[in-house]
Amino acid sequence: MARRSIVKLPRFFGKKRGHRRTGSQAWASFGEGLFHAVLLGAGVVFGGLLASGVAVPEWRINHDFPPTTCTVVAKGLERLAPAGSAAGGAVTWQPCLRVRYEAAGSRQESWTRPISAAPTTDRAAALTRLASWRLGETVPGWYDPADASHVVLERGYNWWMWLLALLLPGALLAFGGAGVARSVRRWGKSEERRAAPSRLSGLLHPLAGSPAQAPDHPGVPACDNHVNSPGTQLRYRLPIESPESWTLLGFGLFAVLWNAILILLVVGAGLDLLGGRTDWLLIGLLVPFACVGIGGIVVFLRGLVLATAVGTTQLEISAHPLHPGGAYDVLLAQGGSGLFTSLDVTLELEEQATFRQGTDTRTEKLVVWRQPVQSWRGLQLASGQRFEGRTVVSLPPTVMHSFASEHNYVRWSIVVRGAPARWPAFTRVFPVVVFPGTVGPGEPAAGHRTEATT
Repeated sequence: MARRSIVKLPRFFGKKRGHRRTGSQAWASFGEGLFHAVLLGAGVVFGGLLASGVAVPEWRINHDFPPTTCTVVAKGLERLAPAGSAAGGAVTWQPCLRVRYEAAGSRQESWTRPISAAPTTDRAAALTRLASWRLGETVPGWYDPADASHVVLERGYNWWMWLLALLLPGALLAFGGAGVARSVRRWGKSEERRAAPSRLSGLLHPLAGSPAQAPDHPGVPACDNHVNSPGTQLRYRLPIESPESWTLLGFGLFAVLWNAILILLVVGAGLDLLGGRTDWLLIGLLVPFACVGIGGIVVFLRGLVLATAVGTTQLEISAHPLHPGGAYDVLLAQGGSGLFTSLDVTLELEEQATFRQGTDTRTEKLVVWRQPVQSWRGLQLASGQRFEGRTVVSLPPTVMHSFASEHNYVRWSIVVRGAPARWPAFTRVFPVVVFPGTVGPGEPAAGHRTEATT
C-alpha cells in the first residue's frame, strides 16, 4: 500500500518551558515578513497611484508635449457640482477656453482649462478671471502627441504632490523592502548561521570592530580625545558625554526637517484656498503632519529650556591618563542660575557587554563600583556667574584598568549629578582612561598626587 506524503505546516508553539510555551520561529519570521510585505505593497500601490495620477501626466506635459500657437475662439464657465449633491449645494466655477491650433499638420479645436484659473465658488471672481482672455487672442499652448485634442495653455509642476510622491511611498518602499529582504535572508537558517557575520554586514558596519587602543597597552583604549583640550586652571578639560545633549540635538533635527516639509504643504494648501479650490486630500494630510510637527517643537523647546536653565558643566583634571593608586586635582565649573539643592561628584566603574539573545543583539551596562568624591548642598548661583569647586579624585591601588574590545568594555568616568530646585535633575558624564599600574618614565607612580602647576 502506497504511503501518502502529507505536507505539515510549522507548529505555532515550540518547546514548553515551565508554564509557558515558546513561539514558533517559523511563524514569527512569516509574520514579520508578511508585515513588511504589506508595507512594501502599500508603498507600491500608493506610489503607483501618485505616479500615474500626477507625476507621469505632469512629466509628459513638461517634456513630451510639442509647442503650438492657440487662438481663443470661445470662452465660458463650467459649472462643477459634487456628485449626488442636493440642490443648492456647494458649486464651483471653472473658467474654460475653446482654442484653435495646429497639431501634427492638422487644425484642431478643443476646450481646455487654464491651470492658473483654479475653480472657485465665487462666480463673479470666475467671470473676472475669464475676462482676462479676449476672443481672437493668441496664446502659447502644448498638445498631446498621442491625442491631439488634448491641449494645455500652461506648464509647471505641482511641487507638493511631487514631494508626497517621493517621500511617503519612498519611506514605505525602503522600510518594507528592507524588512522583506531581511526575512527572506534569514528564513530557514539556524541561530548559529544567523549569528555568523556576513560580508555584507562588514560593509554596512565598518566601524563595528575593536576601538583604537593605546600604544604599548593592548586592550586599553586610547586617550587622545581626552588630552586635546587644555583647561583654564588645570592641565586638561575633559570631554563630556551628556545623553541630554544628543537627545536635544536629535529632537532639534527632527523638528526642523519635519516642519520644513509641513511648511511646504501649508503653502500649497494656502495657495489652493486663495484660488478658491479646496484640496481635501492635502488638508487631511496636514492635520496629522501638524500634530507631529507641533509636538516635535514642544519637546525640543522644553529640552532647550532645561539645558539653558541648568547651565553647562565643565570638568578639568590635573593629569591624564589616570593610574591605580593615584590622586588627581579636579576642578568643577557649573553654570546656571537659581538654587541647586545638591551637586555631587562621583567616580564610577562601568562594565558593558554586547551579546546575542536569540535573534537580537543586546548591550547591557552595569555600574559595578562607585566612589563618592565631593558633594555640595544648597548652592545659590547668580545669573551670569558660575560655581567653581575643587576636589581630589583618588583611585585605589587595586582597581581594574580601562579595557575595550569588540564585545566588552570597562569604562571609568567622573559623573556629576545636579538637582536644581526648579528644574529636573541632570547627569553629566566625563569619561577618563585608567592605565595599568605599571607606569613609564615621567608618569606619576601609584600613590602620587598630581597637582596643578602655577
